[in-house]
Amino acid sequence: MGKNLLHLFFALLFLCFGKTNCSASPALEALRRSSTDSSAGLCDQLLLPFGYPCTEHTVETEDGFVLTVHRVPYGKNSVDQKPGPPVFLQHGLFQGGDTWFINPCEQSLGYILADNGFDVWVGNVRGTRYCQKHTSFTIHKKEFWDWSWQELAEYDLKAMLSYVNSVTNSKIIYIGHSQGTIMGLASFTMPEIISYLDSAALLCPISYLDHVTSRFVIRAVALHLDQILQTMGIHQLNFRSDMGIQILDSLCDEERIDCNNLLSSITGDNCCFNASRVDYYLEYEPHPSSTKNLRHLFQMIRKGTFAKYDYGILKNLKKYGQIDPPSFDLQNIPSSFPLWMGYGGLDELADIIDLNRTLSELKTEPELLYVENYGHIDFIMSTKASDDIYVDLNRFLKSRVGGLISSY
Repeated sequence: MGKNLLHLFFALLFLCFGKTNCSASPALEALRRSSTDSSAGLCDQLLLPFGYPCTEHTVETEDGFVLTVHRVPYGKNSVDQKPGPPVFLQHGLFQGGDTWFINPCEQSLGYILADNGFDVWVGNVRGTRYCQKHTSFTIHKKEFWDWSWQELAEYDLKAMLSYVNSVTNSKIIYIGHSQGTIMGLASFTMPEIISYLDSAALLCPISYLDHVTSRFVIRAVALHLDQILQTMGIHQLNFRSDMGIQILDSLCDEERIDCNNLLSSITGDNCCFNASRVDYYLEYEPHPSSTKNLRHLFQMIRKGTFAKYDYGILKNLKKYGQIDPPSFDLQNIPSSFPLWMGYGGLDELADIIDLNRTLSELKTEPELLYVENYGHIDFIMSTKASDDIYVDLNRFLKSRVGGLISSY
């Protein structure tokens, strides 16, 4: 225990003072210069200007968070202008619903699905710029940020999917990327939530993380970044803030981690990401998350588990009635539940070894698409994803809704 505290102390000094005489990398300087219009909504920014119908819906979770869900009921060239089968898109970590529309219309999955007859619902989780309201707390209170992906699965997804189900009176096809797949797989083990769903498609699926190969992430885990931030009283993790940029810069090491290509340092190489659009992407992302969420993800890496948040023995006993946090049992996902999964050979976050472990624990046998030269971000931002990924994804979606959708 003493060694751990000593390690934490020196890591804290390193974070605060280790690079005070060094300028940030060009990538981090670009992040510092970027700005976003926090008052503008997704509809006004990315849908309505391009001729797509879009409405905003407010959903309240059982624990008091006020979420914004966006709806694109049909494509811009729809003849009858009637909503088709509902699909629900769930973004990943440090992203928001804008991630599905951030490339040109012919390359972004959100636009493509709407143009192919789907009723597209876009989820946004607590803490993102679209969801910074609570019935009791402001974003400046630490209680506002007291959550991890566990609450995102148990409360946010439950509230959003229940709402979509009630409005459409239909079961929903779930599509998630990265953290959106962690949330999805956890929620699929819960009978009430899965009752809203027809099927699911997971891009870069994750339930285990102990074979992550990202050097940036491994360095952050080794430095106990999650514990450092909690010790410093930092509950909101916002990489647009000066502190957030300093945190990123402190993890950069020219010999081992090249922060001039920050995205690749974190996710691994991405074959088909359009780097010339980075300044545009930074107008929308990254979104904030919570330090507790980061710690939960790091617990998964350290322990090799797919389980609820670990509070330590005493609080676990009080909260869960057992020493260790309960696992999310993938075998509780019904064998009849249709799944499609797309994964890449260059992905340093959703590692193939971890995916194979997930597959071995499922009672259902997912349809799989493997793209050898794709990385973690390629599945949503590749300039060629419409051909490499979305053709096969659309085939799966068509198989779920029959002839209700126009040909792709």
